[in-house]
Amino acid sequence: MIDKKSEGLITVLSGPSGAGKGTVLKRVLEIKNDLKLSISATTRKPRNGEKNGVNYFFKTNEEFEKMINQNELVEWVEYCGNYYGTPMKYLLDLIYNGIDVILELEVNGALKIKKSNPECILIFITPPSFNELKKRIKGRGTESNDVIKKRLSESKEEFKQVNSYDYLVVNDNLNKAVSDVISIINAEKLKTERNNKFEF
Repeated sequence: MIDKKSEGLITVLSGPSGAGKGTVLKRVLEIKNDLKLSISATTRKPRNGEKNGVNYFFKTNEEFEKMINQNELVEWVEYCGNYYGTPMKYLLDLIYNGIDVILELEVNGALKIKKSNPECILIFITPPSFNELKKRIKGRGTESNDVIKKRLSESKEEFKQVNSYDYLVVNDNLNKAVSDVISIINAEKLKTERNNKFEF
């Protein structure tokens, strides 16, 4: 377990596909330059503009399954036919050097990290309504109708896990959602339990 007084803070953003997690995350990282992105590994094919080692570590199924078998992942899930996971060494190297880390994970992956590291902060990003979610996913134009249906079905299941999260941020207005996430991280860093190393 990570000592919260001396090690970096882990913040996890998750929520349904189409909630705008990636956009919120990008803006948060642009504003808070003391945060480091923990990059996930995935077998999903890169989308336009995504780069290996920047957005994800893109792996084949064989490569990913080797990482699972060698216990090289903090958590991993299979989601919509693809594997996603957090490389252990990459994350722990950052945390043990006192660096605050932010991750974008699917719900199951986020809950696994929370179970092993209860002090990490889980933030659920959601659009204002399910109809808005449908509109956003279809509007991306990057997935087939079958994949869209599967993602919407998965989203309904993910919403059932909201109460397992520490915070809920509605991404209706991007600037406000980004501000809310930054405010949460700043408040967590100011908690007395993270600062009782000081002597008076």
